[in-house]
Amino acid sequence: MNRALLILLALAGAVTAAEITPERLLQAQSDPNTWLMYSKNYSGWRYSELKQINTTNVRRLAPAWQFQTGVTGKFETSPLVFDGMMYVTGPTNHAYALDLATGRQIWHYSKPLPPGVSICCGQVNRGFAALGNKLFKLNLEATLVAMDAKTGAVLWETQIDDIKKGYSGTVAPLVVKNKVILGVAGAEYGIRGFIDAYDADTGKRAWRFWTVAGPDDQGGASWGGDSWQRGGGSIWVTGTYDPETNLTYWGTGNPGPDWNGDQRPGDNLYTTSVVALDVDTGKLKWHFQNTPHDVHDWDSISDPIPIDSVINGQKVKAIVQANRNGYFYALDRASGRFLYAKPYTKVTWSDGIDAKGRPILIPGQDPTADGNKSCPAVGGGHNWQATTFNVQTGWYYFTTTEGCQTYYKNHQEFREGLLYTGSTGSPLPLEPTSGAVIAMDPGNGAIKWKFELVSPPPSGLVSTAGGLVFAGTREGHFMALDAKTGKVLWKYQTGGIVIAPPITYALNGRQYVAVAAGSTMLTFALPE
Repeated sequence: MNRALLILLALAGAVTAAEITPERLLQAQSDPNTWLMYSKNYSGWRYSELKQINTTNVRRLAPAWQFQTGVTGKFETSPLVFDGMMYVTGPTNHAYALDLATGRQIWHYSKPLPPGVSICCGQVNRGFAALGNKLFKLNLEATLVAMDAKTGAVLWETQIDDIKKGYSGTVAPLVVKNKVILGVAGAEYGIRGFIDAYDADTGKRAWRFWTVAGPDDQGGASWGGDSWQRGGGSIWVTGTYDPETNLTYWGTGNPGPDWNGDQRPGDNLYTTSVVALDVDTGKLKWHFQNTPHDVHDWDSISDPIPIDSVINGQKVKAIVQANRNGYFYALDRASGRFLYAKPYTKVTWSDGIDAKGRPILIPGQDPTADGNKSCPAVGGGHNWQATTFNVQTGWYYFTTTEGCQTYYKNHQEFREGLLYTGSTGSPLPLEPTSGAVIAMDPGNGAIKWKFELVSPPPSGLVSTAGGLVFAGTREGHFMALDAKTGKVLWKYQTGGIVIAPPITYALNGRQYVAVAAGSTMLTFALPE
């Protein structure tokens, strides 16, 4: 066979290898070498069957390569890994394709932000989605970009909404079948939030679900007057998907204004909720509102995780979520029926959850003009940082901020494109918050161990069949914890804040762990 034909066959094989099919995404968990979507699989488990790195040898883990982006800002990406490449998004509309073996940059994408716009909480991005030979990225100015995975060339770009009205985009999309599903951020600017699906080939919108119910929607009566028009309901953490029910599950953000509920009487559906949507139509199958009429900025955006568990003595196909309001929830994932809730941190605003899942409120915990102390603090409880469900232990792992805060409120007139929060929260000088990594039995909410940290919040997590949970800290430490005991087995000072979720994958039979720290993408492996 001549050399030219060999080259053509090799190129044809490479093109085939690079195709990410819907079937390949459905089977993502069974391929430990890759990381094909934000949370490894559709269930959001962030669990890998790899065990080359394990509790007996993790102490030998060492840096393999690192890539310096040179871009300042919060680095919150969860990279994709497949077919010899790593795809990384960064702050301020940057993205990179890296050679998986060396970290060498193959291509770099960037796009300047429109002038004169403000974005809450950092100009961040949490990652790509992939299908076929395309990568999908949500830009800060609320556009969805489809890019050629090999070259980084933009294939199409769809405007989702207007950044000048407060809409922005930070979430990693979720690809299901031929749809790219995502949501918009901007609740602190008085947007009306939504979840969209777009055709992966054309960028045309397939459906939209409003996370703030309007007057003609089911749930519309939960908003007083015209407050729904600026009701918030951001989406900024990637949802999950259950092929058996054909439902996609998303957590929704706070109502607007955040801290003054007087300006939006009612329960304010579907903010601070978990919503289950039909993937094909976007129709609401069920919803569960964790914090009706939220006045503490306790978004329910934490990843909703489908698991099969034994709850109250019965096998249940459940959705579990560590909510920002301080409670851990289990719901039936087909119907949304409330199964149980249990606090995992200090909670002073509620005296438990009733049989229907509604909080039993404690009077005197709402924000006031003079300030009112309540627990947990404004960041949670558990916030956006990615969680992990470990199949080996059967436990669910998540991070939390431990502590309380003073909450204020005032009347604020809405002005399009400007912050609309109804005041703020402030720390308690003599009661600093701290952080923790928690291991929990999702069947009953029992905490199996808690690893306490000085500063909140810790990073996202990943767990492995090697008996490990990887986590990072704001002080720059990246560490491996024993999944059964919480004991630190290995620690590395990265030199930059670690808030992004780690991933793990294999290349040429060698397991790697990767994490973003500071402005650097780092990888680790055992010495060869």
